[in-house]
Amino acid sequence: MTENSRERKTFDKDRLFNLVKIFSFPRLSGTDGEEKSVKLCVKEFKNIGFKEEDLEQEKFVFSDFYSTTLIQLVMIISLTSYLILLYLAYIYPIVILFVFGVIAIVIILIIKGLRTPEKGFWGEYFGTSHSSTNVIAKIPALENPSKNCGHLIISAHLDSKSQSFKTGWRIVLYRLFLFGGIILGILYLVQLFSGIFIGHLGRFSIFFQLSIWACTFVLFLSNVMLLFLTTGNKSPGALDNASGMSIVFELARYFKMYPLNNLNLWFCQFSAEELGTMGSRIFVNNREHLFLKGKTFQINLDMISSAKHGKKKNRVQYLKSYGIFPRKVISPLLGRYLDQAAAKEGLEIHGFHLSTGAHLDSVPFHLRGYDAIDIATRAAAKYTHNKIDTPDKVDPEVLLRTAKIVRRAVLTLDEDFV
Repeated sequence: MTENSRERKTFDKDRLFNLVKIFSFPRLSGTDGEEKSVKLCVKEFKNIGFKEEDLEQEKFVFSDFYSTTLIQLVMIISLTSYLILLYLAYIYPIVILFVFGVIAIVIILIIKGLRTPEKGFWGEYFGTSHSSTNVIAKIPALENPSKNCGHLIISAHLDSKSQSFKTGWRIVLYRLFLFGGIILGILYLVQLFSGIFIGHLGRFSIFFQLSIWACTFVLFLSNVMLLFLTTGNKSPGALDNASGMSIVFELARYFKMYPLNNLNLWFCQFSAEELGTMGSRIFVNNREHLFLKGKTFQINLDMISSAKHGKKKNRVQYLKSYGIFPRKVISPLLGRYLDQAAAKEGLEIHGFHLSTGAHLDSVPFHLRGYDAIDIATRAAAKYTHNKIDTPDKVDPEVLLRTAKIVRRAVLTLDEDFV
């Protein structure tokens, strides 16, 4: 059987879209909806041909502190800090440096805690505990002795959530918070050092005062809105992330029939992604002794397509880089494999940049130095984390293209594995 005939027999656009519809219901971690989603995942893997011994239901307990209470704590600290800075700027300017130092220490401690939220003191004592379950199917490599095999994790997340603001607006608020804070800090420092070393700003003083007040207002507004960013269970989660789940099942179906030679395949439907990427963190923690750097790869699928947008936005994309300056490129190796796979399939894939990054299920893999990449359609953020995230927002044609590109990239990666 030729490769093209295999593909025609395996990939099915209608089946992909039907899976999206099956999993489009509210399924926040810790709720009955999530339990239903777990049962459906097990059922679908068995329908594909996986036996009970091929599947694992990985249960875990986590705290929601880092995904709910923490952001409110950060906003309260931020608001208080800005008000103190505004006061000190007119009374005791030199104290600003001390305040900035204290804020920097607090931020560093928060960031340090975020690296391992599944083990954190704050989460244990100040958050609410929930039980969740990852659903995992494994296909061992055929030829390479197990000790020399690599590992490829193809993943999505099975949970969904709603929030006070759609993902698109939340990103805007985070950017206002980030860039507004940077600009305000620069303005304060210019004002402080100009007063110490070169005298007052003279005719530019009014401009600086107005700029400081304008930045403070923007930061105050973004802080207050983020302070009231609540999490609920109203989103059907069609784009986020029944779309990614359907592709994981479709690829599992293909590779169940045609296993790889050199890479063990893990098909993971992670839970609690929306509450701190807890499912993927637990998965990596429990298997870190198996996964070696340079031999472990992850392709994560999250929010695929955006049917209500035009061709330029409703397409296959992957998160290529993040940050302000310098930009940090995410897994150039896997990015290159995806680009080459798309070219071989006669399809298009586009990398995109996010200034603030994204908290997806690739994060725990990146933290341990593994090659991991997220395939996601940026325009989908307009509809996600909201009750309007319904199947009509999903384009099955884009799901099909994504499956073809990932399949080709996986086959090439297996061929090149040493």
